[in-house]
Amino acid sequence: MCSSALSPIVQNGTFFNNSIAPQIGYRDERELSDRNDRRKYGLGEKDLMPKLERNCTVHCADTYLDAASDWTEVDTVISTVPDQIAIAPGSLLKEWTENGRRYFHYRVDRASMNFYSFMSASYQVAREEWNGIRLEVYHHPEHHWNVPRMMQSMKKSLDYFTRNFGPYYHKQARIIEFPRVAQFAQAFPGTMPYSESIGFVADLRDPEKIDHVFYVVAHEMGHQWWAHQVIGANMQGATLLSETLAQYSALMVMEKEYGRDQMRKFLEYEMDRYLRARGRERLQERPLLTVESEQGYTHYNKGSVVLYHLKETIGEQAVNRALRNIVSKWAYQGPPYPTSYVLLDALRAETPAEYQPLLRDLFEEITLFSNRSLEATARKLPDGKYQVTVKAESKKFKADRQGAEQEVPVDDWIEFAAFAKPDKGKKYGKTLHRERVHVRQAQVTNTFTVSELPDRAGIDPFHLLIDRTPDDNSKSVDLKN
Repeated sequence: MCSSALSPIVQNGTFFNNSIAPQIGYRDERELSDRNDRRKYGLGEKDLMPKLERNCTVHCADTYLDAASDWTEVDTVISTVPDQIAIAPGSLLKEWTENGRRYFHYRVDRASMNFYSFMSASYQVAREEWNGIRLEVYHHPEHHWNVPRMMQSMKKSLDYFTRNFGPYYHKQARIIEFPRVAQFAQAFPGTMPYSESIGFVADLRDPEKIDHVFYVVAHEMGHQWWAHQVIGANMQGATLLSETLAQYSALMVMEKEYGRDQMRKFLEYEMDRYLRARGRERLQERPLLTVESEQGYTHYNKGSVVLYHLKETIGEQAVNRALRNIVSKWAYQGPPYPTSYVLLDALRAETPAEYQPLLRDLFEEITLFSNRSLEATARKLPDGKYQVTVKAESKKFKADRQGAEQEVPVDDWIEFAAFAKPDKGKKYGKTLHRERVHVRQAQVTNTFTVSELPDRAGIDPFHLLIDRTPDDNSKSVDLKN
């Protein structure tokens, strides 16, 4: 429940979801979750999600979002004060004024998850259209700075996702600002509430910083496929099919917008958050395949790095074929709902034989690396080019659920790269060389030629692997006579 200080009902910017209405059946998400609170009232440990099953029956009858319903038709008549716009999911069928109130009638265009929101505020509305789909951003009139970036992200997301995953089934895509009573964005069917504090008043003037406004919009748009078309069964691994795939979807939109070589800033950010959070785990860390719904550091942060790494290894088209096949088979389907094995099997079918062991590392086990560059040197050649030699160390570890790590032999494809000196005010220089090398021993030396003197070089400098200490992956290049 929200405290009075954080009430969802406010004078200008009300936002609540369908949980405010009576709910059918037992709702375990309403249980006390804090360990100390449960101990205070004599309660045992909170039940976790049902264990992952490959051929499940009972637990696959429900989604992890709602055990009391499947796909739902939502028809809403909602009223507000005359100077505000009230928003519900679906297409606006009618608007009128009656008894001093402003009324709106909405209906979803396609049966959707029983998960939707209602909002009301004095909005200014930016409107555009993309291939017959109405794009709308509802915002406070004074918070207009980032609206064009949001609109652009919706367009780029729709373009990439419809080409690679499948159709978008709503007639509109809406972003709606709500006050800073909370700091998040959330996807409902065709409707995405977005906090003013993390998007509408964000300062995007520094081009070296992550454009998280564009990124968050792409993530929420990704949920229009991952959760609102394909939804996981109520068991471990369910959020791999929603949050992890929405993360991958957003990263691909970002790559098309900013370029492949710029993705390291996003991967650095995701890996840092994963590594920090796993050290604070209060349950037990789990592999992605069996992640718990509350383990956001795994399905968000680790999941981003894992899916992007796989894309770099087997190719964008191979990953996207797997995802398109999942959408084609499972979109808007009733029970039994899919499990995380559906994703793993689809990816396995697209992964060449030499990379099959990688799937176990990424999804079925907790795998970490300790890669570090020991020496990076360059020698000028007679033709004006430079021969670069990187000496590095690569160690690989497997971790159990308690975090205990055991070193295992390295036998992995790992990137080496070299970079030019960054321009003034820039963090990264242009990529001069990038190649994947099959590393079979801890001590490794890689030599390659570049067209100009590099500033830095190293092993896995794009942070595709989960590295315990990623800051030592590259070194300044020493020029030798």
